Amino acid sequence: MSRTFESIKQGLEEALQFAEGKKNGAREFKPKEIDVRALRKKVNMTQVEFAAAFGINVGTLRHWERRDRTPRGPALVLLNLVYKDPKTILSVLYK
Repeated sequence: MSRTFESIKQGLEEALQFAEGKKNGAREFKPKEIDVRALRKKVNMTQVEFAAAFGINVGTLRHWERRDRTPRGPALVLLNLVYKDPKTILSVLYK
């Protein structure tokens, strides 16, 4: 079999082991939860400005701020990046 197939097969086997709770060197990345309202205030933006700057629906942002819902997936990753370095993220997005 090809090296590509063997690599894919090994990756799948490791993923199955990880899913079963077996430690096999795989790492799991879990972004931390974000207080969206505090973050928005930290960057000194209104809800409309914040939503527009980061491509978030204003209604969704309001749900996050009320904690009716929580950001997940790529949105949570983006918010963590903004939390760590808002000036850099804004300059990357808007230069």
